[in-house]
Amino acid sequence: MGYLYRPKLKKRPGETEARESSLYWCKYYVNGRPVRESTGADKETEAKRFLREREGRVATGQAILPRVDRIRYEEIAQNLRQHYAATGARDVEEAGARLKHLDLFFTQRRVAAINQAEATDYTLKRQGEGAANGTINRELAVLGRMLKLAYENGKLLRLPVIRKLKENGPRQGFFEQAQYDAVRRHLSPDIQVATAIAYAFGWRTQSEVLTLERRHLDLAAGTLRLDPGTTKNDEGRVVYLTPELKGLLAAQLERVEALQRQTGRIVPYLFPHLRGRRRGERRRDFRKAWATACLKAELGDLTGEARAKRLEWLKANPKTGLLGALRHDFRRTAVRNLVNATVPERVAMTITGHKTRAVFDRYHIVSPGDLQEAARKLAGTFQGTLGAVQVDSRRVSSDHAKAAPVAQLDRALASEAKGQRFESSRAHHLIVFDADATVGGA
Repeated sequence: MGYLYRPKLKKRPGETEARESSLYWCKYYVNGRPVRESTGADKETEAKRFLREREGRVATGQAILPRVDRIRYEEIAQNLRQHYAATGARDVEEAGARLKHLDLFFTQRRVAAINQAEATDYTLKRQGEGAANGTINRELAVLGRMLKLAYENGKLLRLPVIRKLKENGPRQGFFEQAQYDAVRRHLSPDIQVATAIAYAFGWRTQSEVLTLERRHLDLAAGTLRLDPGTTKNDEGRVVYLTPELKGLLAAQLERVEALQRQTGRIVPYLFPHLRGRRRGERRRDFRKAWATACLKAELGDLTGEARAKRLEWLKANPKTGLLGALRHDFRRTAVRNLVNATVPERVAMTITGHKTRAVFDRYHIVSPGDLQEAARKLAGTFQGTLGAVQVDSRRVSSDHAKAAPVAQLDRALASEAKGQRFESSRAHHLIVFDADATVGGA
């Protein structure tokens, strides 16, 4: 059985007797161990109700929930970091980038007070800092996972509802062949090889291409592979090299072997730094080299005053043209090129590493050139189907330019199916069929 009491407080300077606390505390036992806890009440009836609730939970084997008003954001944020580190459910560094902004806003806040209103305040703050809605949603998702974990750990009595923002459509960026060539020629030879792999297979540049080691390349078999556990979906990949890529990778191996002879040590990486103080270490990124190459591609062959004006304009519009191109656009480019090359979609998904059809379709971008090609194919289809078609364009008004041909063609096909000749002098279009020909070229 438990009981209530008021603990003695420390004496203040000048006091002769210790004072009793104004709040009641309770003592009860859980699995034979004593537990002392403040009831938070200064009235005995409320304190007794609190003690009975605790004893009832102990009797029925329910978890003893801590005082949620004492738990702060820092505690559950640390629990989430430990959860990711223990389970490997998410990269700790990547999650840390999201948590950094959450920490700045929610530190010292009580977990029980975090609700939709707090999330709205956080959203307004991040929007004021220029963060996109998609970025804010990813951060709110981390906050939601943190609160759910706190609920599972008995540190939160109920889960708050946190609504997400409406996001813009998925990015549509991709490279046409001419754009890719324009940027690529301004990159160093080793980075050219890395971008060629990303362009051909849609592999992620930073986490999949630059992490490749020499053991992953088999020139004799003409294959390049990614080990299981090294990709985003944890599945390995094997691709067969094109003749062009085979030659580029053979040249890259020669550069790495020359570096080994110069440094006198083994370099296992396929894309190490070839010069500088990091020579021989794995190249982790080439963001600056990429930005410089995109700028030079935009400037093209301009010289003198024209080049200076163009450079000034590009600085004022930093997202224009190739300056807004991302290396991740290679994934969309590869998906588009594979589909347009009539590679079976299941094979294309295996090459690029997409697990779901929905995401693969989102990466399949339709360009203006694709739409123009579709129009040319449609034009050829109509010409081949109808044979000799004469159109009196002078009789077509601007109001009926779109509707008239469709209606006349429908009537033409209906009459031809009955073996009759279709002719109407009052129609906007005069369509004449060869008497010996049948619709559909039969």
